[in-house]
Amino acid sequence: MKFSVLIANYNNGKFFKDCYNSILAQEYKNWEVVIIDDRSTDDSVEIIKKIIGNDKRFRLYENDANYGVGVTKAKLIEDAVGDICGYLDPDDVILPNALKSAVEVLQKNEEIVLTYSRLAKCDQNLNIIKEFKAAMQVPNGQKTFFNFPIQIAPFVSFRKDVYMKGQKINPELKIAEDQDLYFKMYEVGKVHFIDQTDYLYRAHAGGISQNDNKEKSYNYYARSIWEAMQRRNLRQINGKKIPQNYSSPQEIFSLLEYQNGILFRIKKKILILLQKLFG
Repeated sequence: MKFSVLIANYNNGKFFKDCYNSILAQEYKNWEVVIIDDRSTDDSVEIIKKIIGNDKRFRLYENDANYGVGVTKAKLIEDAVGDICGYLDPDDVILPNALKSAVEVLQKNEEIVLTYSRLAKCDQNLNIIKEFKAAMQVPNGQKTFFNFPIQIAPFVSFRKDVYMKGQKINPELKIAEDQDLYFKMYEVGKVHFIDQTDYLYRAHAGGISQNDNKEKSYNYYARSIWEAMQRRNLRQINGKKIPQNYSSPQEIFSLLEYQNGILFRIKKKILILLQKLFG
């Protein structure tokens, strides 16, 4: 199985060398890298071109305008030729076993359409600050699953053929396009947690989810949840009516507050155990 590493770049060329080196260090060798630059305003394209050189495993494209992450990440999947796809931001890195672990799971079980592992938040020099301990196996096949609280997080790998047959990433999403992808893949197959840290997330001032973008991220995340509710034909959740039109993130997240409760979490753990034992 060929693994397509997908990289959407915007003004992060200065960090790309670490990302590049982490791909070269992968234990699994059957991979390609597809990069799309979303009309960077810095010298990212020149930096990336110099780093990848004539290595045919790397393909670099440039958008003719700044379209945003939703459009760019959707196009990356279309341009990929691999059986499995996984996003890697140009300012982050993956650890050597990341691709191999995902491929092994997907080769073993055709019912699994998406795998995910654990990320670690790092400083600008990639020194680990904190591991994302909330990442864990989630119950499969539940209409009310919305990754709330967040448990599916990078490093995420998914089957391209399954994605291409279903609904695509919403190009209007400027942030939380990853959540939109997770929901749509979850709706058509099983997801599987790989219990290891594979992804080093670099926190820095230019990161898309940092600072001023946090409020926007919250809004787009809620929007992706509401759209999933509509696709799943849900009219109410936990006895509360789901709005016919999206208005605010607070209205959506208030519907899901019960999923933070102890009783719900106990039920979820039991369901996960049963699914693990009986499939």
